[in-house]
Amino acid sequence: MPGARLGSIHAHMAILRKIAIALGIILVLAGVAFWFLSRGDTADLSVEEVAGTEPVLQEGDPQSFPTVQIAEPVGWAKEEAPTPAKGLEVVRFAEGLEHPRTLYALPNGDVLVSLTRAPAKQDKGGGIMATIQGWIEGILFAKAGSAGESPNQIVLLRDADGNGTAETRKVILSEGLDSPSGLSWKDGTLYVANHNALLAFPYELGSDAVTGTPRKLMDLPGGGGHWMRNVEIAPDGQNLYVAVGSVSNIGESGMKVEEGRAMIWEYDLAKGRQRPFASGLRNPNGLDFSPWSGELWTTVNERDMLGSDLVPDYLTNVPVGAQYGWPWIYYKDNRDRRVEAPMPRFLDSYVRKPEFALGPHVAALGMVFSKEGNVMGKDFASGAFIARHGSWNRKPASGYDVVYVAFDALGNPVGKPKPVLTGFLKDDGTTRGRPTWVEWAGDGSLLVSDDTAGIIWRVRAPDAAPAAAIARLQGERLPARELTDPRAAFQEDFLRKQAGQKTN
Repeated sequence: MPGARLGSIHAHMAILRKIAIALGIILVLAGVAFWFLSRGDTADLSVEEVAGTEPVLQEGDPQSFPTVQIAEPVGWAKEEAPTPAKGLEVVRFAEGLEHPRTLYALPNGDVLVSLTRAPAKQDKGGGIMATIQGWIEGILFAKAGSAGESPNQIVLLRDADGNGTAETRKVILSEGLDSPSGLSWKDGTLYVANHNALLAFPYELGSDAVTGTPRKLMDLPGGGGHWMRNVEIAPDGQNLYVAVGSVSNIGESGMKVEEGRAMIWEYDLAKGRQRPFASGLRNPNGLDFSPWSGELWTTVNERDMLGSDLVPDYLTNVPVGAQYGWPWIYYKDNRDRRVEAPMPRFLDSYVRKPEFALGPHVAALGMVFSKEGNVMGKDFASGAFIARHGSWNRKPASGYDVVYVAFDALGNPVGKPKPVLTGFLKDDGTTRGRPTWVEWAGDGSLLVSDDTAGIIWRVRAPDAAPAAAIARLQGERLPARELTDPRAAFQEDFLRKQAGQKTN
């Protein structure tokens, strides 16, 4: 018996030794990963050099480990505020919100804001390395201020007395929400994009609650590395557009899981059906329609792990059928040799070049064009306002600001991004907040959501008169013609030749 007990003790000790060795290996691997992550790649170029209509694009430097430099959020002191551009002022429109992301101004002046975070991750297995990766990602998300459960609320903000601060704040919707982001409204219907579905709720302007049963209009690919789903209704009210980001950086999880992603969908509100509208967009976010042409534009977050100088996020138009190359190609003619998935035939022949680079790793999110009645002043009268949420993988950091991109009279972006709000990023590498979304308030001021600080900022030029509308470009349309298959004409010519007839 003593011998048996002694054998059992030895067996237990052997198991404990194996567990200790396994834990030691995990800690060593995690330590090595953190060591690599702490080194990273330092940029050779300024953010400005990798921005504009002709950005400087260096040769890519593929990385096995991403550069990581996260600005830890520390919040704003009571007397602090972002630094506005000359001639502008900034005040707190609302504060004390839990992770506000997207903003939407209703026609009656009420403002909706989504309080949201990423959906809960599903455990898909993957062994020790997947566990380590998930653990590291959790630490990084927590440091960046984006960890935690999603509040899953839509809040109404109302400035009834017009003093520039929302004295009314009410949760008008929480049921049926799952990481909501995109918001739009039309004719008594509030459209909300969860991470996995587009929903329609009955809602009348001025109501303090959303009641009634929602309708699911379409399923959306759920979760993924990029989970936000922005929506925008076309000016004519016929179609709604939904931006859906990719799961991965460059398709490393396989292209099967990317089906329906990295693209913009078009949903016909009258017919109740959807179609792919544009693709090859790694992570499209902001959506707005050009006041010059009526064309849809978007902001896009490009790929990582090619160094601190690549690849720039961008602002671009989105014609129907547009293809921007992800994951195989970036910026029109730059092939990403890291991608293992076979590239579609002739893809390099029809990939489009983005219109305007916003800088590498800036995380461009919300975007609006200049609007009639805005009070931002003559220096910001004709262009686009963009929230750059801020990098997590560039040395030195980029973004953490709101910028303005000027457009010429023909509706083309020009110059370099111009600061509108700065001061989020501190000299010690921490950040007071992270600008996320932009929207026009009913009084013409610009609202900016700051998700980690829980604040909505209000920006305006105090002495500015309401801006005039941007003149819509006019031109003669090409005559309409019937679309025919050219093979039919070739076949007719062939048959005529066989019959001895003359061809046209």
